[in-house]
Amino acid sequence: MMRRWIVRAVLVVAAVAATLVYRPDKAIRVGTGLTAKMICSQTFVSGFDPKEVFEQSIAANPGTDILAPLLRYTVDREKRQVDASLAGLFYARAVERKGLGCALKYDDDAWDESLPPETPPEPAALPDIAADALVEAQDPTLRAALDAFFVEPAEAPHRWVKAAVIVKDGRVIAERYAPGIGKDAPIFSYSMSKSITSSLLAILVREGKFKTSDLAPVAEWSDPKDPRHAITIDNLLRMTSGLAIAQTGSGFDPASRMLYTERDMAGFAQKAALANAPGTAMDYSDASTLLLSRIIRDATGGNSAGLLAFARRELFEPLGMKSVVLETDATGTYVGATNTLATARDWARLGVLYDNDGVAGGRRILPQGWVKYVSASTLGTSYGAGFWTNAGKDDFANGRIANGMPCDAFFASGNLGQRVYIIPSSHIVIVRLAVTQKHPDFDIAGDYRLINAVLKSTGSTAPASCSINP
Repeated sequence: MMRRWIVRAVLVVAAVAATLVYRPDKAIRVGTGLTAKMICSQTFVSGFDPKEVFEQSIAANPGTDILAPLLRYTVDREKRQVDASLAGLFYARAVERKGLGCALKYDDDAWDESLPPETPPEPAALPDIAADALVEAQDPTLRAALDAFFVEPAEAPHRWVKAAVIVKDGRVIAERYAPGIGKDAPIFSYSMSKSITSSLLAILVREGKFKTSDLAPVAEWSDPKDPRHAITIDNLLRMTSGLAIAQTGSGFDPASRMLYTERDMAGFAQKAALANAPGTAMDYSDASTLLLSRIIRDATGGNSAGLLAFARRELFEPLGMKSVVLETDATGTYVGATNTLATARDWARLGVLYDNDGVAGGRRILPQGWVKYVSASTLGTSYGAGFWTNAGKDDFANGRIANGMPCDAFFASGNLGQRVYIIPSSHIVIVRLAVTQKHPDFDIAGDYRLINAVLKSTGSTAPASCSINP
C-alpha cells in the first residue's frame, strides 16, 4: 500500500513538473491565437469563406487538428475582427487594420497603426507580365499538367491548390485558380515572406545603409562582451545566428509563442541566448527574420508608415505589385517571417525580378550580385539567404535535382506548399499557392511533375553542368 501511494505521489509530482516546464496553457494560447489570426487574414484580406479557412488551415493542420473539436471562433464583419477560444477559455482576438492586415489584439495594446500618405503609384519599371485577362495554357502538355495539378482527392491528405502561374521569358504563359478564387485574390504566403524581407534588406544594402557583413544593430547585443554581439546581418539572413529559439510548430516551441502570444516579436527574439557560436550551424527559425524586419523598420523611419512607404516606393511599385499586404505587429514591425498576402501574379513579378538578376526594365532594384548571394548554399545546406537553393550538397537538393529540377533553380518557400520557383537557365518562374496538408513536403512530388511538364512544353533543358551534387 505504501509503495502504491509513493508511486502515485511521484506521478503527481512528475505531472505537475511537466506542466510547469512545458506549459500546455501557452501551447493552447498559440492555437487560439493562430486560429483567430489566420481566419481574420484570410476572411478580411483574402476574401475567403471563414468556414473553409477553419477546415483547411486549422482543423486539418497537424498540431491544431487535435484542438479543433474544442476550438470556437466568431467573425464580426462590422468590427472586422475574429475571436477564438478553446471551449470558452484561452481567448484570442485578431483585428484587421486598414492597410496593415490582421494582428492579434492584446488587452493593453498601444498599436502602431501609422500609414504613409496616399499618393498615386509610380509607373512600374518592370514590363507587365500579362494582360488583364486570364491566361490559358496553349500547349496541350502544359494544359494537361495543370489539369492534373488541380485534381483534388476526395479524401485526405488534401492538396487544396489555390493558384498556379507559369512565366517564361518574363510573360505569363499559363495560369490556373481554384473555383471561387480569382487572379486578384491576395493569398497568405507564410514563409515566402522571408524572400520579401531579404529583398527589402537588399535595397538598403544597395543604398549603402548596410553591408551583410555588418554586426546586427540590435540594442540588446550592443555590449562587446555579449557573445551575441558577434551576430551579423548575414547570420540573420542565413539562419546561422546561433540563437536558441527552436522552431517546431508544436505550439510549445518559442518561435510559435513569439508569433502568436507576443506583441513585440523582435523584442522577444532579441532576448534569446546563444545555442551555437554565430556562423557555425544553420538552424531555421522565424526569429532571425523578425529581427531583420525590425532592423528594416528602424532604417526606414522607425514605424509602419515609413516601412510601408519604403517597400512600396522601392520594391512593389517598380515591379507593378499592387496587391501586397505586409502585416505588422503592435510595434509596427513587419512580420517578415510569415505574414504577407499577395496575388500569385504579384509573386510571379518578384520571381521575374530575381530571374532578371535584380533588374526591372533597366532599373537596378537589387544590388549587383544579390541574386548570386541569396541562391548560394549556407554551410552546404539547401538554404540560401531568404530563399532555398539547389546549390546545396544535402539530400534535399540532390533529391530535387534527381527529380528533374535544374541545379541552378532556387525558390521562395512557405508552409503548406507556397512556392515561387526561379529557373534562370530557362528564364522560367513558377508560382504555386496552396493549403496542402499531410503530404510529404507539401506534395513537392506534384511540383516536380509540373516543373518537368513546363520544361518539356517550352523546349527547355537543364544546364549541361546539372548533376547530383557530390
